[in-house]
Amino acid sequence: MDNLVTAFIHYLRDEKKLSQNTLMSYQRDIEQYIAFLQRKNVNSIQQSNRATISTYIAYQNSQGRAVTTISRSLASIRAFYRFLISHDFMTGNPTIGLESPKIEKKIPQILSVEEVEILLNQPNRIGLKGVRDKSMLELLYSTGIRVSELISLNVEDLDLQKAILTCCHSNRERKIPISRKCVELMKEYLEKVRPFMLRDKDEKALFVNTNGKRLTRQGFWKIVKYYTSKANINKDITPHTLRHSFAAHLVQRGKDLKDVQMMLGHSDISSTQVYLQIVNESS
Repeated sequence: MDNLVTAFIHYLRDEKKLSQNTLMSYQRDIEQYIAFLQRKNVNSIQQSNRATISTYIAYQNSQGRAVTTISRSLASIRAFYRFLISHDFMTGNPTIGLESPKIEKKIPQILSVEEVEILLNQPNRIGLKGVRDKSMLELLYSTGIRVSELISLNVEDLDLQKAILTCCHSNRERKIPISRKCVELMKEYLEKVRPFMLRDKDEKALFVNTNGKRLTRQGFWKIVKYYTSKANINKDITPHTLRHSFAAHLVQRGKDLKDVQMMLGHSDISSTQVYLQIVNESS
């Protein structure tokens, strides 16, 4: 079964072009499932069936796993069986008819327009890091992109002349307009800061750390945490809070929900409709 898992991960990497983080998530989910099968003396994937998977879901539940974790695990297992069938390793799909655990959608916390302004004004523009941080936070709020998308950006993804950011997520590309203020901040960063932070002139990353390398998710999290403490806002602010706030503020200003969906890169409009609920509850 290990060979099948390896083949599956190679398929996701080479054919589906999934990110390293996503590949690791799939591999972890499937390896945990295979380990469970082996403990149950199921030594061939062809021996597994719908009852086997149901037992595994019940086992995860008994271990106190979060509903979101179980749901993601089942999604990985579904994808694994689809791969096995499409590559003639199996004939029947045992996941058909299995229902995913119901996930209660939590309404995300947002910042008010005033709180966003306070947070974005925390970085001073005296040193290199201050200018970088100011432009980075402004770009995140101005576009509503995910943190993973922000740190994956390359210089070529930003067209300051057209004020357009090109962003790619799960092999889907979208173009997002950026504000005039953000354009000016990005010009300052690209002309006066980034060249002095680089160690390698061939580095493509838009945002780099003090070592001149691409900024990491952990690095960005520390930056947000630092400015949150300085802003003295009594809310649990995460990097994703700016994305939620961006979307809610657009809806608040009367932006069409379909346009907000496109900018956020949501595949399902129901994911975007939560911001309508936020606005209605706050009004």
